[in-house]
Amino acid sequence: MKVKYVRIVIVFLWMSSSLLFSQEETLSPFEKTVQKETEKFNDFPDFHKAKTFFLAHQWDSTLVYTSKQLISKENNIQVTNYCHFFRGLIFRNKSILNEAKTELFKISKDFPLYNNVKIILGGIAFEQLQFQKAIQYYKVIDSIGTANLKGLKKANIEENIGSCYLHLKQYDIANTYFQRSISLHEKNKDTLELIGTYGNIASFYYEQYLDENAIPYYEKAYKLSQKIDDYGLKLEAAKNMSIVERNRKNYVLALQYTDEVIKYKDVLNDRDRNWAIGKLEKELAVNKKQEEVNALAIENKLKQAERNRFIYLAVILMLILIAVIYFYKEKVKTNKIIVAQKESLDELNAMKDKLFSVVSHDLRSSVHALKTSNTELSENLEAKNFNALDTLLNTNSAIVNGAYNLLDNLLHWALLQTEQSYFEMENMHLFFIVEQTAYNYKPLLLDKKIEFKNKVSEDEIAVADQESLKIILRNLLDNAIKFSNPNDKITVYTRNTSENYCDLVIEDTGMGMSETTRLQLLNDSVTLAKKENKHIIGTGLGMQLCKSMIQKNKGKFAIESELGKGTKMIVSLRKNLPNGAN
Repeated sequence: MKVKYVRIVIVFLWMSSSLLFSQEETLSPFEKTVQKETEKFNDFPDFHKAKTFFLAHQWDSTLVYTSKQLISKENNIQVTNYCHFFRGLIFRNKSILNEAKTELFKISKDFPLYNNVKIILGGIAFEQLQFQKAIQYYKVIDSIGTANLKGLKKANIEENIGSCYLHLKQYDIANTYFQRSISLHEKNKDTLELIGTYGNIASFYYEQYLDENAIPYYEKAYKLSQKIDDYGLKLEAAKNMSIVERNRKNYVLALQYTDEVIKYKDVLNDRDRNWAIGKLEKELAVNKKQEEVNALAIENKLKQAERNRFIYLAVILMLILIAVIYFYKEKVKTNKIIVAQKESLDELNAMKDKLFSVVSHDLRSSVHALKTSNTELSENLEAKNFNALDTLLNTNSAIVNGAYNLLDNLLHWALLQTEQSYFEMENMHLFFIVEQTAYNYKPLLLDKKIEFKNKVSEDEIAVADQESLKIILRNLLDNAIKFSNPNDKITVYTRNTSENYCDLVIEDTGMGMSETTRLQLLNDSVTLAKKENKHIIGTGLGMQLCKSMIQKNKGKFAIESELGKGTKMIVSLRKNLPNGAN
């Protein structure tokens, strides 16, 4: 049985930074070079957008804006070169190789990254099995000094040339280039590249049926793979060693390596499964949002039709009222209805006035604080007091976030009061809802050095409307962070104290509250109340919104707290969705 080698074609360095599960957007050395070289062309709007999309790996948007730049009247020879360069790279990435060559051939020789153009053309020739032509491109680059390669590795070029000669079965020349590549990788301590090169050398010997010379390189590749976190390379290295030991008839070791292969496959499958779940949840969320938009559109049409019917009925009633005299009893009844509606309207107006008063006061305070902070920011900027600048910027961010949360809560409260919010009760996994909500608060948690733990079981299911549950969690997490001190802890977990309800607990080790404050927060009154704790002031609208949404989700709300010892906010949700319920 022949051992499968790791790779032959060397992937370009600029493409290596695109990781599927990376939360951090970092630029490769090549991309940093592109960013630096193109800064002087930011005055070209379409090109600037194309470059931004290119660095973000949004290929289709890059193609759109490079096309706009190429047909623009305002142009520059180097801007044109970069547009063709971006398009050539994208077409190569999409495996549209002939179109990629067409774009790259349009680039002039005075282009700052012309060496990179040659290496890309070499890669295209390799993929089209034109090995002699690929060697010509690679050797031109191989003769250039390392300092002028701009994002490409000398060792990779040597290995590419060796791979070409290997395919041409010119083994002596291939070996020379492979050995040069190994020397450069070992000198640069580039572990990932070394694993690939060792695989190529092993394949080089296997092509000549020199198994004894090939096996040590497979062993080196396996040992290096144990020092990295790339499970794909670990799997290939272990699979190669399993076949090697099987060929040696050392079945015990072969079985051990096979067990490793199975383990690494399981790890990769779990990663792919998590990615698939995340992608599915994202698609479901998008579809749900679209359904909400469609439902609101239909609802608006129905309301418009209802208003039209009301107008027609009003006209008919007016004609009838001209001819018919109401009895006194009906007048009294009508008057009572009018009085009741007036009282209800007066009550709503009073609540509206109080809401406007409280919200406008808080917004005015936030804007005034931001104005004062910006004045201090300007003064410290002129004085180059950078320590104070950092503090003031963090203060500004906190003020803006507070105002944003206030307006967001106000919007949801208004939708809830006017019965315009869309509710759909369904069974959902609480663990993923908590993870999605807490992710947005990671920067704030890190800033206050607060330890956060999600101890909710992945199997825990409750019945609720997904969007309203996220709003509830956002407000309770925001309060927990706000009323926690640096180095405190926030924990979210579930407890089952009832057969019909699941308790979702948001616990913090922060300031806590008095019994009087706790009872006030549990008060079901719709009247908004100010709350104050040291320097933390709010409208109480977020807590009122939480209670209203919990009630609409057929849930319960409780608070356990002791001053100075932290707080537990408990949201009780139903475990099972009744038949036909929604």
